[in-house]
Amino acid sequence: MSHESDPQPPLSRAEQDAWLWLGRLQGQPGDAVQMAFERWLAAAPEHVDTYVRMQALWHLSRPAAQRLADEQAAALQQYLHKPVSKRRYWASALAMAACLLVVVWGAGWQPLRWVDDLGADMVSAPGQVRSVTLSDGSSVVLDADSAIAVRYSAGERHVELRRGAAYFSVLPGEIPFTVAAAGGEARVLGTRFEVRRLGEGARVSVLQGRVAVRGGPLEAARVLTADQQVSYAAGVSGNLQGVDAGALTAWRDGRLSFYRAPLGEVLDELRRYYPGRIVLLNDELRAKRVSGSFASQDPGAILDALQGVVGFEQHRLLGRLIILR
Repeated sequence: MSHESDPQPPLSRAEQDAWLWLGRLQGQPGDAVQMAFERWLAAAPEHVDTYVRMQALWHLSRPAAQRLADEQAAALQQYLHKPVSKRRYWASALAMAACLLVVVWGAGWQPLRWVDDLGADMVSAPGQVRSVTLSDGSSVVLDADSAIAVRYSAGERHVELRRGAAYFSVLPGEIPFTVAAAGGEARVLGTRFEVRRLGEGARVSVLQGRVAVRGGPLEAARVLTADQQVSYAAGVSGNLQGVDAGALTAWRDGRLSFYRAPLGEVLDELRRYYPGRIVLLNDELRAKRVSGSFASQDPGAILDALQGVVGFEQHRLLGRLIILR
């Protein structure tokens, strides 16, 4: 049974009012606010029960919202290249409130996606795998929630992977084809390979041909051949690894395959297929390794399967926020 097809009932007017009162009563509300709240409670018999239910939901979602706010604030600082302000406490509080109101109510709050999309030429939505053909006839398959920017010139075919992952099938030619991601690059003349953003770095996996990869401008390029993979971050590449590149790119056919992958990495993949947010609050589980092959169309069923293996708790809040702990 697909979780994505389950109808999500909208909040009632009383639930919306209770949620707003929860926000107004944070901190030290004045006497006028307290009196107005008491009048609202007495206005209808169901208001007390509704407020109690929304209060329980508020407390459950608060740690997840704080984590989301911290992650977004830290990442936005990198984009803005500014030191953290002394007023970060208030920024974090406002961000948390935005997360609670917007994420839990179902719209999602992901400003970094908007930043990426502003500079992108081709974008895929969460849950969407999109195929595009470039001007030279090469093809790109964007994994879910991915974005690329394309810049062709007389001397270079250049693509920047701004978010997510992309599978490239490059037509042979004399002009080099370069994919830049997270400060490194993969350079080819004609081949098939995948580039995937991973946190602050990236990973390159080759299905066919030869790909020269370097993790940063000061690093010498290393050549990968079929079924080889390398990851890099902060300008430094790791060791070459042998992989089943076909299985790794099974997402093109609607499958997500993992072999002894850290749960944190698996959840990063699922987040791009889920229209809301998935937050893991148990840091000890992040490194736990899992294996399996799953249909990508149903992230909820994948979480259920992982729950049976890993043993985390799931809390689904108002349809779009999933908290794991």
